[in-house]
Amino acid sequence: MTMDTETPVNAAAGLPEDAHQLTAKLRGAAIEALPPDKLMPDRQPAYVASWIYVFGILTISALAVVILTGLVLSIFGPDWWHLSTVGLFVNSLHLWSVEVFFFCMVIHLWGKFFMAAWRGRRRATWVTGLVTFVVSVAAAFTGYLSQQNFDSQWISTQAKDGINSIGAGAIFNVTNFGQMLMWHIVLLPIAVGILVGGHVLLVRLRGVVPPFAPPDRPTGGAAQPAPAVSEVQP
Repeated sequence: MTMDTETPVNAAAGLPEDAHQLTAKLRGAAIEALPPDKLMPDRQPAYVASWIYVFGILTISALAVVILTGLVLSIFGPDWWHLSTVGLFVNSLHLWSVEVFFFCMVIHLWGKFFMAAWRGRRRATWVTGLVTFVVSVAAAFTGYLSQQNFDSQWISTQAKDGINSIGAGAIFNVTNFGQMLMWHIVLLPIAVGILVGGHVLLVRLRGVVPPFAPPDRPTGGAAQPAPAVSEVQP
């Protein structure tokens, strides 16, 4: 196979004659929407050093522990997490990582609400974060229903009448352990993963929302221009 050494090759677009291909168009659109310098930035604005910006990544870190421990629990099953010492430990770790996940997520949501995080064409970022919270509540609810103990029996019997009253009981049967387990370990985790991935990509694309500018405080002289925002390494 011979290669044309005189035609320059663009690593992003490929050969010029390949520009009409679907893969080349998709690659070009992806690079245009998420250029590498935005997808993997080297620096962040200095205001990101504030604690309120930390709870987003803490939420994702807790979610990673939830997924990892959930995988271990799904492999060994209810007998292991109820009767084995190691299983009880992993089950407790799964529970408390969920608690940390929701704690950090709620602080993250409230912090971004009071910062009006939808500013600067970030409405989709805010909406995906809010929808992720709602779907995560459903995932946690099905997790409580999948415990296979008296708590799960009590929760399911108390919830079934309310769910039946809105006509969803035929599809979402909270007393069916197998169905609730599949919702908890397959359907809802996939939805949460897609939403979190999209949320992070939107944050990379639009950037983190800046804090509100301080109000002007006239001192009798001319107003001074605001200093430029410095950057810090992540």
